[in-house]
Amino acid sequence: MEITAAMVKELREKTGAGVMESKRALTEANGDMRRAEALLEEWAGGRIAKRAGRATNQGLIETYVHGGGRIGAMVEVNCETDFVARNEAFRELAHDIAMQIAAMDPQYLSADEIPEGTPGRAADLALLAMPFIKDPSKSVEDLVREAIRKTGENIQIRRFARFELGA
Repeated sequence: MEITAAMVKELREKTGAGVMESKRALTEANGDMRRAEALLEEWAGGRIAKRAGRATNQGLIETYVHGGGRIGAMVEVNCETDFVARNEAFRELAHDIAMQIAAMDPQYLSADEIPEGTPGRAADLALLAMPFIKDPSKSVEDLVREAIRKTGENIQIRRFARFELGA
């Protein structure tokens, strides 16, 4: 099957993968878009695992205030280089995460941190396990993984806090 520029563009828009990587995935999948997406996810998983051990000493602290100043959130999102930390997409990621914290009031960063016997579901208690408020088909962890794929750097949410007036 012939792989067209439109097909490559569509796959890139869906996944954030590079041109050559998208074309390679479509070629291996014989033009099947779903299979190509699965291949890109599989390939990205290996790269993400390799990056997981890299130090994240750069990043930024993002805040979000909602409800006429009654609710606020602060989050530290780290990456490997200041170049990525200054990138608009990284800043948007940090802002979206701060907004998620303000809206959903997570108690823990990951499901691993929830003490055994704690009532409630991980998706309600742990930030990374929660459905993303702007796109519930993804978790916050999926959002971070997409950013890792796009930037080529390890990205971690280090810590967060949420404040509510009178609470």
